[in-house]
Amino acid sequence: MPRIKKLLVQKIMSDKEMSLREGTWFTEEELVHPIIRSNIDVYYLDESGQEKLLLKYRKNQISDELCDIGWKSYKDLAKPSRGRGASAGPIHQEGQYFGKRSLVHTKKWSTGYLKPEGKLLKEELDLLSLEDVKSRATDKGVKVKEDDTKDIIIYNIVKASNGVSSMKVNNQVASNPIGFYEESKNFAKLPCRLTHFTRVNYDKYHEGLPFIQQIDRCFKKLIPDAYQKQLCKANEKCHLKIPKTCFSTITINRNFRTALHKDAGDYREGFGNLTVIERGKYQGGYTIFPQFGIAVDVRNNDYLAMDVHQWHSNTEIYETEEDKKYNESIPKAYKDNIEVGTIGIDKLYTRLTFVCYLRENLINCPDKIDPRFLTKSGHSKIK
Repeated sequence: MPRIKKLLVQKIMSDKEMSLREGTWFTEEELVHPIIRSNIDVYYLDESGQEKLLLKYRKNQISDELCDIGWKSYKDLAKPSRGRGASAGPIHQEGQYFGKRSLVHTKKWSTGYLKPEGKLLKEELDLLSLEDVKSRATDKGVKVKEDDTKDIIIYNIVKASNGVSSMKVNNQVASNPIGFYEESKNFAKLPCRLTHFTRVNYDKYHEGLPFIQQIDRCFKKLIPDAYQKQLCKANEKCHLKIPKTCFSTITINRNFRTALHKDAGDYREGFGNLTVIERGKYQGGYTIFPQFGIAVDVRNNDYLAMDVHQWHSNTEIYETEEDKKYNESIPKAYKDNIEVGTIGIDKLYTRLTFVCYLRENLINCPDKIDPRFLTKSGHSKIK
C-alpha cells in the first residue's frame, strides 16, 4: 500500500482572532494550503511543541451500497432547526424566514422577534406621540427612564404585554441530531433519551445502522487509541450508545454551510467522524480549519476524522450553470415547502453530512431510564 502523506501545519491566526470571528464565514481565499482531495494525515504543534492530530482523511471508505442504505434511512431526518448557535451564521435578516418577522435584539448569530400580537401592538404604538406612548407605559406599569427613546419605551411595553419571543433563535437550517441525548434543562426539561426524531423514525434509524457502523469501523482502523478511549467511555452507559459503535449521537445536516464554530458537548478525548452522501452536482462546501489555513473536500463515500474542538466551518456551497442543468434533469429527492425559509432546501442538489460522536454528559445519566424514552414512539411526543 502507498504510504499516507503527512502534513504538519501551523496556526496562521491567533486564538483571539479566531474567537472574534466566531459565527462568521470563511472562504477559499483565506487558505494557505491546497484543498485536500486525497488521503492524508494532518498534524499541528500545540503550545508545548508537541504534534497533535488535526484530521485524517480517506477517500472511498464507505461503499455505494452502504451509502444507499444511509440515504434511504436518513435523508428525511435533517429537520429544520433554529438552535444551531454560531454554526448557523450571521442572522439573515432579509431571508425567507426572518424577512417575514419583526426582529429585536439581533446580535451576531442570534435574535429575538415579535410575536404576531406583539407586532400589531408595536404598529399601533408607533402611530402615537412620545407623550401618549409614555402614558400607555404608565398604564401598563412599565417604568420609563428619563433618557429612554420612544422605540425603547415601545419595546418595553410590547415585552410587558408578552409580545416578544421568550427565547433567542438562530438562522433556520436543516440540521437535526438522532441517537441519544443527555437531560435537557431548558424549558422542555427532557430526561436522558433517544431524541424525538429517533423515536418517531425508529425503524428508519435501525435500518440505517450498517451505514453508521461502517463509519465506526473507519474510526477504529485509523485512530485506534482515541477509538478505544471513546468506546470505553461509551460502554459506561451501554443503554445510551448506538449499537456496535462508540457513538451516542449523529447530527445530520442537509445543504448546511456552517459558520465558524467549535463543537460543544462532544467527548473531549474523542474525534468527530464525518461523511457525506450526495445527490446531484455542486461545488464547494469544503470543511475548513481557518486557523491552520487548510480545508478538505469531503465527498460521497469519503471519511474524515477531525478534531471538532478546533475552529472549523464550511466554504460556500454553490452550483455552476452546468451543475444547474444537470440537477434540473434528475428526479427531485424532496417535496419541500420553501416558504418556511429553511436555508438550503430550495436547492435541487443534496449534500447530507453525518457527524458521529459521543455526548460527553451522557456519563451523568442514570442507569435506569423510563423505557418510553428509549423505544419507538408512534406519537408526536410523550405525555
